[in-house]
Amino acid sequence: PPPVRDPDAEEDEEDSRASISLGFLVHSALSLKARALRLARHGFSTGIKLVKTSREPDVDHFALERREPRFEGDTGDVAERRAYEDTPPFDEADPVEAVDADEDDEPPTPKRAKKPPPKKPPPKAKASEYELPGVELLAAPKPSDRHAPSMDLIKANEAALQTVLSDFGVRGEILDAHPGPVVTLYELEPAPGIKSSRVIGLADDIARSMSAVSARVAVVPGRNVIGIELPNAKREKIYLREMLAAEQYHDSSAKLPLCLGKTIGGDPVIVDLARMPHLLIAGTTGSGKSVAVNTMILSLLYRLRPDQCRLIMVDPKMLELSVYDGIPHLLTPVVTDPKKAVVALKWAVREMESRYKKLSKVGVRNIDGYNARLLEAKAKGERLTRTVHTGYDKESGTAIYETEELDLEPLPYIVVVVDEMADLMMVAGKDIEGAVQRLAQMARAAGIHVIIATQRPSVDVITGTIKANFPTRISFQVTSKIDSRTILGEQGAEQLLGQGDMLYMAGGGRISRVHGPFVSDDEVEKIVRHLQAQGTPQYLEEVTAEEPEGDGEAVFDGTAMGQEGGDLYQQAVQVVLRDRKASTSYIQRRLQIGYNKAASLMERMEAEGVVGQANHAGKREILVEGGEAEDSF
Repeated sequence: PPPVRDPDAEEDEEDSRASISLGFLVHSALSLKARALRLARHGFSTGIKLVKTSREPDVDHFALERREPRFEGDTGDVAERRAYEDTPPFDEADPVEAVDADEDDEPPTPKRAKKPPPKKPPPKAKASEYELPGVELLAAPKPSDRHAPSMDLIKANEAALQTVLSDFGVRGEILDAHPGPVVTLYELEPAPGIKSSRVIGLADDIARSMSAVSARVAVVPGRNVIGIELPNAKREKIYLREMLAAEQYHDSSAKLPLCLGKTIGGDPVIVDLARMPHLLIAGTTGSGKSVAVNTMILSLLYRLRPDQCRLIMVDPKMLELSVYDGIPHLLTPVVTDPKKAVVALKWAVREMESRYKKLSKVGVRNIDGYNARLLEAKAKGERLTRTVHTGYDKESGTAIYETEELDLEPLPYIVVVVDEMADLMMVAGKDIEGAVQRLAQMARAAGIHVIIATQRPSVDVITGTIKANFPTRISFQVTSKIDSRTILGEQGAEQLLGQGDMLYMAGGGRISRVHGPFVSDDEVEKIVRHLQAQGTPQYLEEVTAEEPEGDGEAVFDGTAMGQEGGDLYQQAVQVVLRDRKASTSYIQRRLQIGYNKAASLMERMEAEGVVGQANHAGKREILVEGGEAEDSF
């Protein structure tokens, strides 16, 4: 039978439904009003504009907004409450709120957090935006630093020197005196029959008799006089600023100008590193060698932009050149590890070989002609290409060549600066010597130049091979005549005064005395900060990247023939059977591999019966015919 319904229960149920409907209507009206207020506050043109009546009191807009359910004890400010307005309402315990969520046309979507922008590569300083450093960053000469000897003092020294020479039996006449910033040159015209070697041998006696620290005696080239150099009572300080402001520096046509200092007469000495083409510097501790290296580097930085000259600095002492870290001219951070220095020099050799290939394809003889040809092609809109050997065909063994389009950007000069050669020679003598020798012999036309400095000019550091490839040398004060002969080929450097006093030997063998300028650490740091503000350096990781093991055995690209040992062995067998020539050197030339690898392949052929043993002349008999080889391999 059907269940009997209680009339009182039915009446209560109807009242409940009526109350729910009335509550729904009231909530809908309030929600509509709150939505209208929100639209009016955000400025939507399509929203309903609410007009306040005089009967309605001023209310806070946020108080009329719908509030999200909060946990008990949860407090927050107005900004936190407004952060919730964009999140969809969700509260299972409140059915009215659930109905309101269903009634909304489009539920508000939560705001997504913005992703951080991708990191951009460091900005590269453009040639038009790059600003060369100004001379105001360097210290200006002070009038108190000028200490020119008086004419009375010079005349007195001439008379005293004439007396000293007569006491030692040297007949002659003092013709003239040339005062300079550090020393004064007295010209002696010897009498007939007086040997110059006799006067040169009296240098120590002349210095003692004249109460001087040292005296240097040398023949003046091109004249019938002997020069006697005596130090001044007060030496004059030479500043790099006056060297860079000189007309000789600004009007110089040198590609890589270096400010060496002033001559005995006070004239600036500006030389071109591109014409040297490499420079060897030696001197003991305290002789001014490191300061001279700094002045040479600053001479390049004051003249050339990063797109014109790049630098590789090797500083095993980790003190002298590390201040230049971060300047845009560097190809790699300053190298302080001797093993990394070997890798950097080998990279310079590979870069030299790559540049020579580019020069040969364009048909020019040096880097200046190459850059001029590129600029000409760029102006005309031409495309320059070259043929590149990319590997060998796996089946036929023939070489594969591809056409590569040349980059029309000019090649910059590369200057390799090594501050301490002795430490590198102790760690990796043969590798360093071989890399330096190759660079010194061939890198001039490719625009790569080397500056090497050492404080121990002994034979084991400055070997005959290195000295033969560095015709331009500078010697600061050394301890003995032997060291002077090692670096210059003659004595005299042991008589120098130190603190920038040097002997400069040009390529032709002529030696002149030069006094180098001084630059302080604070001045260098100012210039470095200026250069760092111009842009970040574009480092090349391959300059100091370690070579993978096995690269010394094979020099080809590692294509089809070099991927697996079995493939390389098959190629070697095919070459031997096809050409009927079985020798290690022949396989080495045909497969472009190292001697050790070719020898191991030949030993494997002998073990497998492809070739016989080598006879007394080194020749091997081929034991397998061509048809049998095709079936076997």
